[in-house]
Amino acid sequence: MKEDTSEPNEKQQNLANEADAASPALEELQKAYDDLNSRYLRLAADFDNYRKRMARELDTRTTFAIENFAVELLEVVDNFERAEKAEGAGLTEGVEQIRKLFMTILERHGIAPIECRNLPFDPERHEAIAYVPSDAKEGTVIDEAVRGYCMQDKIIRCAKVVVSKGKEE
Repeated sequence: MKEDTSEPNEKQQNLANEADAASPALEELQKAYDDLNSRYLRLAADFDNYRKRMARELDTRTTFAIENFAVELLEVVDNFERAEKAEGAGLTEGVEQIRKLFMTILERHGIAPIECRNLPFDPERHEAIAYVPSDAKEGTVIDEAVRGYCMQDKIIRCAKVVVSKGKEE
């Protein structure tokens, strides 16, 4: 009996040819993968650097904003020191001028007092410290013990107020 050796050699050769043909495609896929992976790693590193840089810039901006605000307030401190040296009527006038200067600085930075007298009590803007009988309608703010302030429409300190209980019978 004679063995047919020509067929297996043909099959092996066909498989070898197919493997050689697939090898360049595999190499191209590997190159594409490596390229995309390195681009991804660079992008991730760039984003991390961007995030860190933005955090540093925010910190720097905040520090400079506080510094500028403090420099303006130091002008008020200087005026208080001058007022301490004044005597008589000049002292009262000096303190009034300092208060006006201080309020101007606050307004320039978007900080404004909350108006509350003769208005209805609002628990988001007011903190009631007393509830007393008066001629005013019940629930109306009749006195302000400590002024409240808002900054850019956000309450930064509630006003401490006295609220009317209405007429006592």
